[in-house]
Amino acid sequence: MAALNFPNPHEAERIPGTEGWERMYPYHYQYTTDDPDRKKYEENMFWFYDGLHYPEPMYPFDIIWDEAWFLALSQFNTRIFIVPPALGIDHRIHNGYIYITPLPVADPSDIPKRAELFMKRAGYYYKNWDRLHDNWEVKMRNIIERLADLKIPELPEIEDESVVTEGLGVSTGYRLLKAYDELIDLGILAWQYHFEFLNLGYAAYVVFVDFCQKAFPDIPLQRITQMVGGIDVIIYRPDEELKKLARLSIDLKVDDIAMKGSASVILQEMAASENGRKWLEAFEAAREPWFHVSTGTGWYHHDRSWNDDLDIPLSAMGIYIEKLRKGENIDRPTKAIIAERDRLATEYRALLKTEADLQTFDQLLGTSRTVFPYVENHLFYVEHWFHSLFWNKVREVSKILVDFKFIEDIEDIWYLKRSEIKDALWDVVTGWATGSNSRGPLVWPKEVAWRKQVMDKFREWTPPDAMGTVPETINEPFTIVLWGITSESMSHWAKLKSISEGDLTKIYGFPGSPGVVEGKVRVCRTVQEVGQLQEGEILVAPTTSPSWAPAFQKIKAAITDVGGVMCHAAIVCREYGLPAIVGTGSATSRLKTGQRVRLDGSKGEIEILG
Repeated sequence: MAALNFPNPHEAERIPGTEGWERMYPYHYQYTTDDPDRKKYEENMFWFYDGLHYPEPMYPFDIIWDEAWFLALSQFNTRIFIVPPALGIDHRIHNGYIYITPLPVADPSDIPKRAELFMKRAGYYYKNWDRLHDNWEVKMRNIIERLADLKIPELPEIEDESVVTEGLGVSTGYRLLKAYDELIDLGILAWQYHFEFLNLGYAAYVVFVDFCQKAFPDIPLQRITQMVGGIDVIIYRPDEELKKLARLSIDLKVDDIAMKGSASVILQEMAASENGRKWLEAFEAAREPWFHVSTGTGWYHHDRSWNDDLDIPLSAMGIYIEKLRKGENIDRPTKAIIAERDRLATEYRALLKTEADLQTFDQLLGTSRTVFPYVENHLFYVEHWFHSLFWNKVREVSKILVDFKFIEDIEDIWYLKRSEIKDALWDVVTGWATGSNSRGPLVWPKEVAWRKQVMDKFREWTPPDAMGTVPETINEPFTIVLWGITSESMSHWAKLKSISEGDLTKIYGFPGSPGVVEGKVRVCRTVQEVGQLQEGEILVAPTTSPSWAPAFQKIKAAITDVGGVMCHAAIVCREYGLPAIVGTGSATSRLKTGQRVRLDGSKGEIEILG
């Protein structure tokens, strides 16, 4: 293995001018030196930068989702389903960037006892998956509806007379505090539901992988993932709705209008004709709920949804109209993916010698295919639909803070922790109730200004890939399949850092989807840059999200900085039949738009040709 020189977390670089940044985040996220036991624990663990979820530093409010999954994932592993080899995932923050470390079960003798509990508890979910999953959808739709209906009341000069005549006994100030509490509670609840099934989805796949690797020692990991591919999931629906709208515009002969780029122009001109109004009807029907898809991962407040910026989906729809006009097929090659899936499963199954192995293979494959859709479907319900509504509800809270001069702009609220917002609202309502001056206007504008310049310095800093002590082997299953963190990938990252740009000839990553292609790369860091993609280019991105789907009609392959074989980019490329390499560590900074590369998605190897 190449030398891995990751910094001690207690000696990691500090950025001049950011002293005191720790107050922007929860206190328990800090690396600490004031307790010998905690200090020793932190130095002995392997903390890797979670660029899969956080490609930029965390705003103080946005860390709510990290806190939510810190609790939710860990509780289901450790306290509810009792995953045999894995406990929770611990979290820290340094210079605004999230670092995590998976906690394996330390004593191997505990694993059989944990496995017994897991088989009983997880087995109940696997056996009743469809019923429980249907119930999950009902629960998620319920809290999404509650979120949409939640009223953030504005404080009146004088309360309405109904407070007296109906004997309500509470003020709008109280209702504002209660509404904020409910808003935050719904957010945390959504993430409790998020992990109800997710760990089980990954666990089923991990167990199937373990069986296949023991039964077929030379099997590439991709071949195993291909055996559970070709399954329709609702996270593809937003993209499918765009395809339907593209086809409809051609059928109604309003495609020239649909190609005008600007949403305001398209909608105005569509409304002026009968066929245009028919198209608008279908467009409005598609928006609820399918346009509540984020333009990013949904983890940051600035990842606005299609409904927030209609230029994005309508511009993407133009890609489909152009292809349809040329007579090209815009459907995903699902039939071919299913045929290849079934061929591989049949061929590998035929290699098994015993009836017991055949039964185990059939059972594990069947379970993996049953649970796999949830691994992608939950994204739409939580990170996209729920989050898109949630961010805008918080903006309604922010408007009140702006009105009372606690902050200068609605977007300033993200520089406050959620607990600080609650304190600020108490300041607002007590000032409103007494008719006195609140203290907030003297405190928060200065603090927000300071935090903004701290965040700017964080963005200019490059976080180390990891900190702490690298284990001899990395075998925690979720770390491997989701983040693509393995002993081999760590070695590749270290080797990559030691090579100067002019001497770089190869980059290695995690094999995400098979196939060999050659072409020019285009580096795209945001969905807005995806519009620059040219036909037949190779997409290079930090990660991808569902709103990038139209790009997969243009590209011939994808490369990402972060992710493992079960990350979104790898899954989507397999469904589109495109080669992909994920978890390269730093492809977006080492490759330049226009460079020519040869990519082998089966080996995880990128050769730089020029």
